[in-house]
Amino acid sequence: MNTTEVSLRVANVTKRFDDFTAVGDLSFDVCAGRVFGFLGPNGAGKTTTIRMIVGITAPDEGRIELFGQPMTAALQDRIGYLPEERGLYKKMKIADQLRYFAALKDLTGKEADRRIDFWLERMKLAEWKNKKTTDLSKGMSQKIQFVATVLHDPDLLILDEPFSGLDPVNVEFLIEVVAELKARHKTIIFSTHLMETAERLCDDIILINKSRRVIGGTLREVKESFGKNLIALRATGAEWVLEDRALVADVDARADEKILVLAEGADSQVLLKKLVDNGARVTRFEQIEPSLNDIFIEKVGGDNA
Repeated sequence: MNTTEVSLRVANVTKRFDDFTAVGDLSFDVCAGRVFGFLGPNGAGKTTTIRMIVGITAPDEGRIELFGQPMTAALQDRIGYLPEERGLYKKMKIADQLRYFAALKDLTGKEADRRIDFWLERMKLAEWKNKKTTDLSKGMSQKIQFVATVLHDPDLLILDEPFSGLDPVNVEFLIEVVAELKARHKTIIFSTHLMETAERLCDDIILINKSRRVIGGTLREVKESFGKNLIALRATGAEWVLEDRALVADVDARADEKILVLAEGADSQVLLKKLVDNGARVTRFEQIEPSLNDIFIEKVGGDNA
């Protein structure tokens, strides 16, 4: 990774529940001021790992360090955690709930109220301050819980499926807010199985499956490790050329174009020349890198079918 300043270190951590291994010998570092994608399919062990980081449960083996120190209750106060399973008190007013959550982190009085007002305004929910949770939509409730997560100004944010329940407009809005927090040098762990969103947000990633690490590194390193053997093609009259398995190993038909996997040893320029020589009308021919979703499917798709 690009920095040696490590905010969180998970070293050879294992967690078992009876005979089931939920997390197996897992190791990774989360570097300061970066967005770290903690990725994997449902049931891979992501939430169990997060629960160990925040102290809800303890690892059976291995160690977890925060800011270079063994985890303690005092250090955990420097974490903001948005769990996948949401929960607000239904009959309490929003402001009262946020004051309560702030007090749990020793934030009270005028400073708590100032931060509550700031964040409700930032999340475009100021007029809902004295409403009850039952008056809120699912998306609004999600945003209130995000406010509760950041009120105490944590140094490390852990967001477990933070976009669940949000419409596309609010997803974009929350991405903007996360970018602002990153600009303030906050360290952010973003846990999800939605690869497209992770690709937009993350500097570094780890992909886990069935409790164990599959691949990890910077997003650029991970993508480059999969080579550049993909071609985005938009053309007419190309069908029979694409059947040449000496040039094209596979074709993925999309709505208005095709993604080609070149055969091993094939030259993209030879393919392009053959298309043109055989009368195909080519409007797009571009060598592309695999998306994070492509990598996800290749690494874990068969195991979770």
